[in-house]
Amino acid sequence: NSFVPDKFTLKQNYPNPFNPSTLIRFTVPENSYVSLKIFDQTGKEIASLINENKTKGYYEINFDGSALTSGVYYYSLRANGLTATRRMVLLK
Repeated sequence: NSFVPDKFTLKQNYPNPFNPSTLIRFTVPENSYVSLKIFDQTGKEIASLINENKTKGYYEINFDGSALTSGVYYYSLRANGLTATRRMVLLK
């Protein structure tokens, strides 16, 4: 009796602001190729957290920003031709 997500969602990271790590949660409603990347304010990709096929379900991934400087970053999830992006703040 497991609950299967019916839509593509990207939750706000927690905690936010964070130091040095934060949790990113998302759902994928069907098996698909998933990409989760971190970008800085200029749009430069600084990390690729996921770049692979995933089965439908709920996911949590921990992002460690200890190598980064304080500031605003963006995380972007792509799956099934959909994209969602959210903002996060690293405060050291």
